[in-house]
Amino acid sequence: MAQIIDGKAIAADIRREVAAEVAALSSTHNAVPGLAVVIVGSRKDSQTYVNMKRKACAEVGIRSVDVDLPEDISEAALVAEVHRLNADPAVHGILVQLPLPKHINEEKILTEISIEKDVDGFHPLNIGKLAMKGREPLFVPCTPKGCMELLSRSGVTVKGKRAVVVGRSNIVGLPVSLLLLKADATVSIVHSRTPDPESIVREADIVIAAAGQAMMIKGDWIKPGAAVIDVGTNSVDDPTRKSGYRLVGDVDFGEVSKVAGYLTPVPGGVGPMTVAMLLKNTVDGAKRGIVE
Repeated sequence: MAQIIDGKAIAADIRREVAAEVAALSSTHNAVPGLAVVIVGSRKDSQTYVNMKRKACAEVGIRSVDVDLPEDISEAALVAEVHRLNADPAVHGILVQLPLPKHINEEKILTEISIEKDVDGFHPLNIGKLAMKGREPLFVPCTPKGCMELLSRSGVTVKGKRAVVVGRSNIVGLPVSLLLLKADATVSIVHSRTPDPESIVREADIVIAAAGQAMMIKGDWIKPGAAVIDVGTNSVDDPTRKSGYRLVGDVDFGEVSKVAGYLTPVPGGVGPMTVAMLLKNTVDGAKRGIVE
């Protein structure tokens, strides 16, 4: 049976560490890290995520700057808002909750965020530095960073191991593959156009599942003893639940838990880590901004 990696517990440790760093900054430099959380429109799921992030800030002592904008805001007005936050010395991190409304060019907005405040790590310059040997980005995207932290804090060695990333999104698949490469793994990426993906996954010591396909990865895809990090969150119908659905990952937990050496559950695995890493990125940005 796999050792279940408790993302909630590890995220709680990181939050405690961040809270201590925030307190130290406050006592030494009399300054509080500030995170601007920008939301455009009223998508229910986006509002849930944003409220979670704002609440997490409050718990560790980070000042949350709430920027709630109407659905029909023009692209130019949103850019002006980002520029205002870039210029505000009390704001050390800027997060624009995605997706944005259709009439706004997401790439343009993300590129306007100051690289020094890009706590999501999505600025092309941060991703570019992540991709290059011997360069370090100012910020690494939160979910991939959380995946790496789960591996290291669970005692999983990455160096010299074969890692397979399932999925190639800009948010998870691509950056996590770059992080694994930086950590000296031998990395393969499988995606929707890969023939016979299971034969490649079967060779992996480390599997990062980020395809967005419910329970796609079965027990017979996994090399015995492999570490499996499940980034997927998919809702499947479940009439026995009050909500009518339950959350499952990209991994068939029941099957894979019998074969893998380490496995993250869904929920309670990668999810809590994403927010913890956002807090960590914000305090790191603040340390650069305040201490320097």
